Amino acid sequence: MSDSHAHGSDDSRSTDDGHHDHEAHTHGDHDGHSQGDHHDHDADTVAVAVVTVSSSRSLDSGDRSGEYVATAFEEAGHEVSVRELVPDEYDSVQGTVDRLARRKDTDVVVTTGGTGVTPDDVTPEAVRPLFAKTLAGFGELFRRLSYEEIGTRTIGSRATAGIAAGTPVFCLPGSENAVRLGVDEILLPEVGHLVGLAGRDREDDADEDSGGSDDENGDEPRKSEK
Repeated sequence: MSDSHAHGSDDSRSTDDGHHDHEAHTHGDHDGHSQGDHHDHDADTVAVAVVTVSSSRSLDSGDRSGEYVATAFEEAGHEVSVRELVPDEYDSVQGTVDRLARRKDTDVVVTTGGTGVTPDDVTPEAVRPLFAKTLAGFGELFRRLSYEEIGTRTIGSRATAGIAAGTPVFCLPGSENAVRLGVDEILLPEVGHLVGLAGRDREDDADEDSGGSDDENGDEPRKSEK
């Protein structure tokens, strides 16, 4: 399986993909929140689970996209809680993402691969039933930025994102250039903010269920809450 039909193969394009640096945007006063209030819950560091969706790659060799996600997050001061590789199968993808999203030591899940239009590209179909909320803006922004690099071929990418079990999940294409774009231009600038907001929703839900008391099972807090 490959998403190269949407982003070109790694061999056909330079690894130095010529991304333009974008200034980090600032949030205005939206929905009655001041900028300070809007970012009060931002997580300084997060723990990411990296999932490579492929029937042809391995973690030991050939997984340049998954390796880039892990390395980029670590270099930005975050942690990698786990790396896994699953085949292009609906049940495998869905079960893995669901399990990782529920882990107490994981704040965000990033998948690579399976977002194209070939018959075995099933990642979006597998993860969408898990989403309590869909982050439509992620796919929209990814394709807009991708258009600047590959033109109309970006319509073949179905990159998607949402919140599953209180955890942001981002599904990127399998090509390394696409992963670099998504991680550098979108995920790293915004992941702390989204993890903080999603974690706040999770805490609110837990308080409602338990009446504000500590979890009776004594679960450890997520890393971003420590």
